[in-house]
Amino acid sequence: MSTVKIQATEYSISKVFSKDFVFTIPLYQRPYAWKTEQAEELLEDLITALGDGNKTIEEINPYFLGSIVLIKGDKPDAQVVDGQQRLTTLTILIAAFRALIPKELTDKLTKYLYQEGDPFEGTSNIYRLRLRKRDAEFFNEYIQNESGIGKLQGLNVSKNSDSCQNIKENALFFVQRLGQFNESQLFRLVQFLVTRCFIVIVSSPDFDSAYRIFSVLNNRGLDLSLTDILKAEIIGEIPDIEKEQYNSQWEDIEDYLGRDDFKELFSHIRMISRKAKLADTIIKEIREYVKPLGNPQNFINKTLIPFADSFEQIKRTSYTSTHRALEVNKLFGWLNRIDNSDWIPPAILYLSKNYNDSDKLVSFFTELERLAAGLMIKRANINERIGRYGRLLTAIEKEEDLYTPQSPLQLTSEERNDILDILKKDLYLIEKIRLYVLLRLDAALSGGDASYNFPTITVEHVLPQSPNPNSLWMQWFPDQKERGNFVHLLGNLLLLSRKKNSEAQNYDFAKKKQTYFTSKTGVANFALTTQVLMEQEWTPEVINKRQKHLIDKLKEVWRL
Repeated sequence: MSTVKIQATEYSISKVFSKDFVFTIPLYQRPYAWKTEQAEELLEDLITALGDGNKTIEEINPYFLGSIVLIKGDKPDAQVVDGQQRLTTLTILIAAFRALIPKELTDKLTKYLYQEGDPFEGTSNIYRLRLRKRDAEFFNEYIQNESGIGKLQGLNVSKNSDSCQNIKENALFFVQRLGQFNESQLFRLVQFLVTRCFIVIVSSPDFDSAYRIFSVLNNRGLDLSLTDILKAEIIGEIPDIEKEQYNSQWEDIEDYLGRDDFKELFSHIRMISRKAKLADTIIKEIREYVKPLGNPQNFINKTLIPFADSFEQIKRTSYTSTHRALEVNKLFGWLNRIDNSDWIPPAILYLSKNYNDSDKLVSFFTELERLAAGLMIKRANINERIGRYGRLLTAIEKEEDLYTPQSPLQLTSEERNDILDILKKDLYLIEKIRLYVLLRLDAALSGGDASYNFPTITVEHVLPQSPNPNSLWMQWFPDQKERGNFVHLLGNLLLLSRKKNSEAQNYDFAKKKQTYFTSKTGVANFALTTQVLMEQEWTPEVINKRQKHLIDKLKEVWRL
């Protein structure tokens, strides 16, 4: 039977921030991330719970501030497994109160922030909460020490971490909001916070059992990221002498990718190893198939770092090389316009394995864009896509020839026929693919040098969907059925860098060209639109001719 003891006890804030606890944020924890939105919610909840009645503090209902999970034995030292955001924010709030109350009372609040050292006994201040190493000095100086908050206004923290920026903004918000209260209201609110607000502290002296509690709470819906859990597990397995080095590398990756992209990266790492659709939780499948705990240093050095670098360059089109980098980044740009991210794992794997061979990269990503676009156009479902990319991952790992007709990277003859059939029909009605197809086509017509950084790009009809009865359109297309056969075809579509104008869409062709299809400078921003401006009339024959020309161009682009 296990001798590990798990305790769960309710404590008032005055007891939480006392000599009974010395909270430390372990290296593997994520940075302080609460924004002013969360800080405001906490404070407003406290103000609402206190109310504005005449009850004594003892008569007011207690307020529950949630639970925190600690690794803690019999001594005050306590590692925070879950609860960093709340403890840090409460510390900032207490410091804000201290900055606003009469000077003779500040010592009464300072004791909740740190236990004062004794120079005669040679002891230093013992801070109730110690943040991660990279934030601790800032937190001590500007939050926990006296007069620290007063130095924050106008302080440039751009050179510091994002967590320091969050600390500054939340501290200044608290000071501004609490400054709206008079002295007696502030005194009453402090009383309520320290005596009638409670936290349940769940503690265990053992990391594994504390982490299990953390995981259970996460499964019940607390806002804990899967990367936080993985970080706790992976960094926790590294010997203490190396922990800080690898923790720093982890956080550097998380900082430059951003938390959302960092979380997405792990789903791609899972796919690279599993090569199949998610069948369980991401965490469980990473443990089972990626196996980062077997050799955590190797996982960080050989998997996380190179895959993060590749992912970042793909997402931000930032590949660098002395040879063909522009071509590679243009292909990344097209892939990023695909309406799913299932292509990313093989892209990451191939780039990380062939980073220094830009010729290989151009060849591979040309084919990958063709495949991804083809699957998108034929509306392949997620099972088809995942199965296809899973086979491609296997082929990449085995270093198979990816350019044979049988390779999973190549479109089959049946797939090419299906794609062509879709492109030849009413393309406009397939909203999810029409813009991509037209942009890809426009780039090919412009020689590949076009840029599409417009805030708005719309797909427009030349022949309107509902032309005016007395317009020239009705002379060119007198038969309603024939008109319907042409209106949504690729040959009748163009691109505009402006929002739709329902009135302009029905103009006659000459007026439409002059007032709607050109920019303010009198020219078109797209090669597709320039083509239309060169036509003197817009008849069935013109559309048929243009349809054939554009389809032929797409056949060339995607080798259909």
